[in-house]
Order: sequence, then C-alpha cells, then structure tokens
Amino acid sequence: MRPAFAIRPLVLLLLSCAVWTVSLRAEAAPPFRLVGYVMAKTDIPRIPAGLLTHLDFAFAHIDAAGRVVLDGPNDERALGELVALKAINPTLRIILSIGGWGADGFSDAALTEASRARFSATAVALVERHRLDGLDIDWEYPGQPGPGIRFRPEDRRNFTPLLAQLRRDLDALSEKRHAHGGDRCVLTIATTGGVYFEHTEMDRLHPLVDWMNVMSYDLYGSFSTTTGHHAGLFATTDAPAGAPTTERLIRQHLAAGIPREKLLVGAAFYGRSWTGVKPDASGSPLLAPYAQPGPSHSYREIARDYLGRPDFERRWDTTAQAVTLWQPSTGTLISYEDADALRAKANFVRQEQLGGIMYWEQSDDPQAVLLSAAAQALR
Repeated sequence: MRPAFAIRPLVLLLLSCAVWTVSLRAEAAPPFRLVGYVMAKTDIPRIPAGLLTHLDFAFAHIDAAGRVVLDGPNDERALGELVALKAINPTLRIILSIGGWGADGFSDAALTEASRARFSATAVALVERHRLDGLDIDWEYPGQPGPGIRFRPEDRRNFTPLLAQLRRDLDALSEKRHAHGGDRCVLTIATTGGVYFEHTEMDRLHPLVDWMNVMSYDLYGSFSTTTGHHAGLFATTDAPAGAPTTERLIRQHLAAGIPREKLLVGAAFYGRSWTGVKPDASGSPLLAPYAQPGPSHSYREIARDYLGRPDFERRWDTTAQAVTLWQPSTGTLISYEDADALRAKANFVRQEQLGGIMYWEQSDDPQAVLLSAAAQALR
C-alpha cells in the first residue's frame, strides 16, 4: 500500500485529467470522432485518453473453426488497460477490431448462414466479456487476393449479410445492457477505394454500420512504380489523372451514397521511403522513378532520426497539403505526415462535414504530437 503522501498527488492528477477531459469535450462542437488504432505493444497507460473519442484494439483474428479469437499473448492485458482509460475519459469507447492486413478467414466466415452466425456470436461474446463498446471489421479485402488469404467472387454478396448478422447481435447486446442512442454497441468497417467498390455492396451495407474508417494511406509505396505522397490530401502538381489521394477516396465513397458523417479520413502516423530516386528536370523527387523501396518509419523515428538533419530537406507541398523529407545526396525520399498535414486533414473534415479522423497507429506517435495536432484542429 502506498503512503498517504503518495496517494494525494495521484488523486489530484486524476481529478485534473478529468477536468481537462470535460473541458476538451465542452469545446468539441461539432462532435467529430477521433479514432485511433492501438496494438498490444503500445504503452497504453500513456495514451492521452482525453483527446480521443474511440480506440480500436488491433487485432482479433479468425481461427480455423471460423471463431473470432484473441490469439496474442498480451491481448487480454491490453484490452483491460484500454478499458481502464475510461477512468480518465468516461466517454471514451473501446472497440475490438478483427482482421488486418494478411488476416485470413473472412471469406469462409461470410460464406453461409451458419458460418456467419458462428463468427458473429464469438465476436460479440468478446465484446460482452471484456466490457467493450463494439466491433470494427478490417477485411483486407473481399473478393481480392492478399498475402495468402482465401477469397471468392461471392465475397461481394456475402459481406453484406455478415455485417447484418453482426448488427443484429450487437443490437441484442445493447438491449441486454439497456444501452440506447449513443451508448449502443457500434459496428464499423475499414475501407479503401478503387476496385474495393467492385467487390463490396457499398450502397447496401452502409446502413448497417455506424461509420467507415477510410484507409487513405499507403497510396504510394514499394508496390508503386513511382514515388508519391503516401497519405496525401490532394493531388500534387502534374499528377496524372486519377492519381490516388485522400480526397479522391472520400469522393468515391460519397458518390456511392454514403452519408458524410459516416466517413472518417485516415491518417498515417508512419512514413514510407524510397532510395535511388531520380528527380525530374525541376528537381522534384515526387512522381519519380526509384531504385528500390526503403523501410517504413514511425513518426517517432522520423522525429528522432531525420527531422532537423542538414542533409534532409523538409518539403511542404502546398498543392497536395502533404510533406516529405528529401536527401539529394542519396536520392532518399520519405513521405510522411506531420502536424501541418494533420491540420490540413482536420480542416478538410470540417469543410466537408465528414465524421472525423482515424489513424494508424498509436505506438508510432508515443509523444502524441500528431494526435494533439489532429485533436486541436478538429475542436
């Protein structure tokens, strides 16, 4: 047991955090959502819970029997720590995300009425057992090949009834908890653009979900033929028609009839890099060929190892509202997001009256530099 003189400062700290949270929420009109994905490796007690509306734990997975399971050694601990953050921000809601890049099992789980019921029942049981507030489905991607995952043409029509089953079961849990209105269990999905819309019934499934986390990042990377802003808001100068941008992804969702308030713009708390980049005649390393892709870097690494170095130039693209670091001597380009880029995305959300911002991933920004910028701009 701690002595009394150690307990008093802790009580004062908790009270000040609570007051700060109430103050932040009093300023938060309109009520934009700020949703962060969190992995078990994150130092969860350090998360500034007062800045967020939702945290998505990543990830639960689907086992060989089609059941949703927590298969990480620290998943149970992490969920407990996330729920404990509600002591600081009582309005914070904790969501369990299922899937992620390379996660298999969705095509089989969505295939039949029985498999959908099994998937949903086991997922909702985890929500109930761990006192969570809903589910997020991150199927990457229906009807498309991934890193070893099974897919079928039928995924397009099977995804919708899978979400319908989840909606029914989550609503039943909400009734059991006597939770209504804003307290009911939520159901969300992670989406992208382009051919994703060819393999999903976006016009039919959007009434089943509370919102969509639009993954408006990884627009350029090791898979692309040129460099580019991997999470750019708008197209850069001289970009070809149809070049991927955050704005284009959002416009595609809106064209499908999805309500604005159900769309959350994705932000990346990490950067992508290329080496051996050959800039164009004007000296621009954007939309340029490269020798090989470099590693991804968390924002923490970028701030610690690259920002302020004389051999790296920070370049703000006023047209794309995006930032890069450029090292001419080696032809190294890093595309990332900083506080200015996050403020630009927050302004876009406000101007377009969208639902808010989602980001991947909390451990990449342990000092909450980007999170703070997004929260301040939204509020």
